[in-house]
Amino acid sequence: MTKHIELLAPGGDIDCIKAAIAAGADAIYCGLDKFNARNRAQNIDFANLQGILRLAHASNCQIFLTLNIIIVESEIPPLIRLLNKLVKTKIDGVIVQDFGMLYLLGKYFPGLKIHASTQLTTHNEDQVKFLSKLKATRVNLSRELSLDEIQSLASTGHENNMLTEVFVHGSYCISFSGLCYFSSVHGGKSGNRGRCSQPCRDQYVTTAVGKDFPLNLKDNSAYADLQELADAGVDSVKIEGRIKKFHYVYTVVDAWKKQLLRLDKHDKLITDKHDLHKVFNREFSNGFLAGDINKSMFIDNSRDNSAIRRAEIKGGCTDENIQQAKRELYDLKTEIIQTVQKDIARLSIAKAPLTLTVSGEVSSPLKLAVQTPDTSFTVFSDRLAQKNKHCAQGLNTEILLEKFKALNDTEYFIQHIDGENLQDDLFLPFKDLTIIQKKILCILNGTQGVVAPVEVPLLDKPTSLSIRPTLSLLISSVKDLHHLTSLIRSNAIEADIYFQLPQSFKNKYAELRKIFTENNIIPWFPSVLIGEDYRDSVEFLHQLQPQRPQHIVTDNTGIAYEAYQKGIAWIAGPTLNIVNSFSLLCLKEHFNCSGAFISNEISKIQIKGIKKPDDFKLYYSIYHPINLVTSRQCLFHQVTGCHKDRIDTHCIQHCEKTSSIKNLKGRTLFIKKTQGNYHRIYNEVNFLNTDIVTDVPNLFSSFFIDLRNITTKTNREVDTATLIKLFGNYLNGDFDAAKSLKQSLHPTTDIQYKKGI
Repeated sequence: MTKHIELLAPGGDIDCIKAAIAAGADAIYCGLDKFNARNRAQNIDFANLQGILRLAHASNCQIFLTLNIIIVESEIPPLIRLLNKLVKTKIDGVIVQDFGMLYLLGKYFPGLKIHASTQLTTHNEDQVKFLSKLKATRVNLSRELSLDEIQSLASTGHENNMLTEVFVHGSYCISFSGLCYFSSVHGGKSGNRGRCSQPCRDQYVTTAVGKDFPLNLKDNSAYADLQELADAGVDSVKIEGRIKKFHYVYTVVDAWKKQLLRLDKHDKLITDKHDLHKVFNREFSNGFLAGDINKSMFIDNSRDNSAIRRAEIKGGCTDENIQQAKRELYDLKTEIIQTVQKDIARLSIAKAPLTLTVSGEVSSPLKLAVQTPDTSFTVFSDRLAQKNKHCAQGLNTEILLEKFKALNDTEYFIQHIDGENLQDDLFLPFKDLTIIQKKILCILNGTQGVVAPVEVPLLDKPTSLSIRPTLSLLISSVKDLHHLTSLIRSNAIEADIYFQLPQSFKNKYAELRKIFTENNIIPWFPSVLIGEDYRDSVEFLHQLQPQRPQHIVTDNTGIAYEAYQKGIAWIAGPTLNIVNSFSLLCLKEHFNCSGAFISNEISKIQIKGIKKPDDFKLYYSIYHPINLVTSRQCLFHQVTGCHKDRIDTHCIQHCEKTSSIKNLKGRTLFIKKTQGNYHRIYNEVNFLNTDIVTDVPNLFSSFFIDLRNITTKTNREVDTATLIKLFGNYLNGDFDAAKSLKQSLHPTTDIQYKKGI
């Protein structure tokens, strides 16, 4: 028997939420006006949330609140105030990215169900276990996964009491979510803060193969793959689109609802996407889901494709056919809007009225009869009412309205208090009125009860100690290792060497094992490790364990979980996006993490607010090429072309290429594919931030410089030995070395450090 799969719809504003409900969504994800990853959506304010919850729940629809951004230190107090308000609602779940928020929710707000955002880049089994340990109840998987990969993760999720949801309609991203810094570097609008300006959709200088939009993917659509998703064990199918309008939401949700109903009834599924083509789309692809990552997933047009497709069906994309298609779509859109407006006009997010009838006399309990449109009940005071012997006024409706005002913070509002049967000059202590209010709240909120505000203790700064930071070097090739080792020995340089491991080990397993056996270097595990590549990485970690490296660095939470399980010291890498003290506490307390990189996205002021736990090391990369995008797709299809139409395992293992594209403002992006790794896009110039050494003293244990061979427009005027010496001298107090570094490495940028997030 096929289980029922939840249909999860976007709700960018109130009309979209109503449209999703009218179309039959089982659940809706929406954001408040802060702390969510769709700042461009209109979103909702807290004042409307209770009415939205009432409307949704009356329609058998759940509401999940998106709190899916990274949180800087100064935002922790307002975040805690918000969470204290949310626990008093009937919200069905909160969607989270930040480790600090995961820590706060798990420890202080257990009444809120935690959903792990797609921004956490979840794509292997141990990442699911990592999130389960943090009390997440469901996870939204990376969009780049195939059905077989999804099935494995869904199975692991169910074994760990976690549901899995998968995006099935809407925008594809060229980068793995959570690992994209494109908008952050180029426009100061971080994707990890919900401000992505979508530079991947921009027009670029025409490429060698004639493409103007070389990074623009078609939209995701798994409409014809629903049975396979059900067979894979997926619990929820999620529609992307919180910046779309209500007519779009209704149309897409309605089409998917019909498909899901057919699945429930074991009817033949619809294969025609006609209804989905009525509204905005960039044409559709299921390439990732099908495990067929091919060049047809791109479209050289970032605009709506609806009219083009309609014209093609009617004989071709002539000017006449395009204009006719646009007129027809406009009329169709108008018709849809008018129909949906009628449907949603009948839906109200107004709170329900509450009538209180109060009666009481001396030496009897105070009686309150509560009437709502849905129910009625009666509560009594625990204490007997007394004759008022105080100078103050006795109980009356004005006093009761003031003392019961917390009832207005629920899905109800006090419409009227009837005190006709309330004896004059009656007295009851205010604390007893509070008890009555709590009784009413318990009944109105079902079994949730009344939750007292949580006061999260502020974190103390650790004992101030003078820290002499060390220098660390990152490389990724055997050739670089031999050269660097020789330089360090001959020049008596003090530095730790970290070796960046590839994402795929297949043909390099023995070679890499030998490297670590014969050299005193530290392994650095990459951010994306899927399927067999992940299992190879785990095996490699186990092989390293007898060598007892002082620690490892990992950008992948699956490897972090495995290291924790095996008692291996580990450092959280920079793409884990750590920006606040509670994230550090989370990793230390739950996974015995011994240190972490602070994200390069945040500013001096934002870094200064971070308090590290005792016996915990902080790291920061002060010089590196900026990895803007990490993609599972081939980025050369649209740029230089490729003799293959699709990616295969041989491509990942053996392909090694570089190229570049230029945007219309003249900025160059460097595309690089190395053996054993996915495609990456690098910024035009490297990141260099020497100021942090003096701006934030006695915080960081080590500063990193990236010596990997990655070509950008940053020129190096000195040899490697001199460069390392300059950095080392600077860390040792020779502040003139900073000037020499800026002269030796140019041009560079530290825009993220200046702007922050």
